[in-house]
Amino acid sequence: MSTQIPWCHIALDDMAAGVHEASGFDARIIEADKLVGLNPDDETPWCSAYANLCMKNAGLVGSMKANARSWLTWGEELKAAEIGAVTVLWRGSPEGWLGHVGFYMGHYGPAQILLLGGNQGDSVSIEPFPLTRVLGFRWPAPAASATSI
Repeated sequence: MSTQIPWCHIALDDMAAGVHEASGFDARIIEADKLVGLNPDDETPWCSAYANLCMKNAGLVGSMKANARSWLTWGEELKAAEIGAVTVLWRGSPEGWLGHVGFYMGHYGPAQILLLGGNQGDSVSIEPFPLTRVLGFRWPAPAASATSI
């Protein structure tokens, strides 16, 4: 994987370290929740908080919001998927407010994509999702670089 995608390297390291929900809380999930102003608990979706943490640790500013669809206005829109792209999915309904966010890792057959992200099976993992659920692919804008976080 390219060094141009440090947020994915961070997530892959967390996946290898076994970051997951368990009895009590994983320190990385608590850190992610606090970053976006959430009080950590095991009922709060943390995919967006985790994506923000990965961006912060890569020296970038994320959406800084807890909701997955907040990433639809972050960075620059991509017309096609690229490895590492922030990928926003709808959940519940395409017109609703619920969503999921992760990092695009490739196609899984003709109708699914693989996402690396948090809160997938209660852990940081790579999981398949239907391509039809994709709302958008985003890439950091040059202005997303953090000078002081």
